[in-house]
Amino acid sequence: MTSSSTVPTVQHLMDQSIWQGRLFLNGWNPGEIGVYNVTDKATDEVIANIAQASSGDVSIASKSASAAAKFWAQSSSKHRAAIMRRAGQLLLQHQEEIAYWIIRESGSTKLKAIGEIHTSKEYLDHAADVAELPCLKLLKDDSDMLSTIERIPLGVVGVISPFNFPLALAVRVVAPALASGNAVILKPSLNTAVSGGVVIARVFEEAGLPVGVLHVLPGEVAAGEALVDNANVSMIAFTGSTAAGRQIASVAGRSLKRVQLELGGKNAFLVLSDADLEQAALAGAFSSFFHQGQLCITAGIHLVHESLLNEYSARMAELARAVKVGNPYLEQVGLGPIISDKQLNHVDSIVQEAIQSGAELVEGGSFHNRYYRPTVLKNVPKSSRAFREEIFGPVAAIVGFKEDRDAIQLANNTGYGLVAAVFGEAQHAAEVGKQIEAGMLHINGSTLMSDVNAPFGGTKASGNFTRIGGSASVEEFTTWRWMTETRKPSGFEIPST
Repeated sequence: MTSSSTVPTVQHLMDQSIWQGRLFLNGWNPGEIGVYNVTDKATDEVIANIAQASSGDVSIASKSASAAAKFWAQSSSKHRAAIMRRAGQLLLQHQEEIAYWIIRESGSTKLKAIGEIHTSKEYLDHAADVAELPCLKLLKDDSDMLSTIERIPLGVVGVISPFNFPLALAVRVVAPALASGNAVILKPSLNTAVSGGVVIARVFEEAGLPVGVLHVLPGEVAAGEALVDNANVSMIAFTGSTAAGRQIASVAGRSLKRVQLELGGKNAFLVLSDADLEQAALAGAFSSFFHQGQLCITAGIHLVHESLLNEYSARMAELARAVKVGNPYLEQVGLGPIISDKQLNHVDSIVQEAIQSGAELVEGGSFHNRYYRPTVLKNVPKSSRAFREEIFGPVAAIVGFKEDRDAIQLANNTGYGLVAAVFGEAQHAAEVGKQIEAGMLHINGSTLMSDVNAPFGGTKASGNFTRIGGSASVEEFTTWRWMTETRKPSGFEIPST
């Protein structure tokens, strides 16, 4: 892949004259505190600039969104669904220019970028279906009373989204929130403010979403804090680290906001004694290395039966060595750069500490610029950070076990509970898997599975039992209202004795 084959000759949707140096705040307008540079994560080349939101910008957006939410909630479900579907069509129509921004801004390969665009389109189509679901249920209708319950929007939903799948992980929340009749304020990561923010603003703008219903405000921590604390915001949906999620939940809880948290994971990948080793290794490598391991559902710890430990580790190392790592904007590679120097140093410090504490480095453990080689660590000590913490890098930490109950205990003692994968004879693997405390379970599959029709989310340090996808896309962004009409008023007298 060359740069000329990656960059569209003309960028219609992403024409920088529309959004450069601006926020999507009641249309495209300057922010309060100036602009910041958008960079290529492989080279640090400045490729654009965009306005950075302040707490004051959040306040302006919240008032506008609160007013817009009232008329947007009254719009027909058919109208909202049509906008969702048009937005999805626009993503595919402009996928080459959108992929350009995902590749350069997030370090994604083109294959991953195109896949992310198609996934986002599926989320938008699903949101359209959500908009058209019946929201009214009849409880009673007789000569005395009409009684109904209905799902109604919350008002203004604040969305704080991450850098790793910047487009898809924002769209999967923004789309159903809008489709349910809410206004939305999106604060994308500053690392990916274009692919995770500007793209979404432009797509909905072109799809016909009314001004004020969506605002996109990339900013620092202060902007996020202002969004969480704002009285006009009824709900916060956050995808990111567990530490940040706990802080957000604490602040939002003081004002009794609804909070949806999709947090980190130390996801267990179990290889039982009767597993197909080759298929397990292929799935394990994919689960740990894809997109530089920068996913919440990355396989965090590989628990392998001792009879397969050596062979599995060796095969994982072979697969790691075969991966080409480099600049995805300039060439066809399997892995691109880690998102930042800070994250690169975090990954390497965990790897080196594991080696020093006794883990065997089977493959990798090195980097050039921000390109970290896929790494395989064997016999990782249970006291090490590589065993206990989310790494968010292309590292497979492998630990052996003797009995199934040992693997189950190790998986459940991580403190996280997002996803688990178990390889083995199907019935055996299912019996083991169902004993693992996780919101999602995959038998003989990768940890990196998703489906817009399935509820996605975790437990313990991985989330607050909230979900996104399927019917949860309605439940999370609406609430119940009970309404009665008394047809024969009577019985209101207060007894005198």
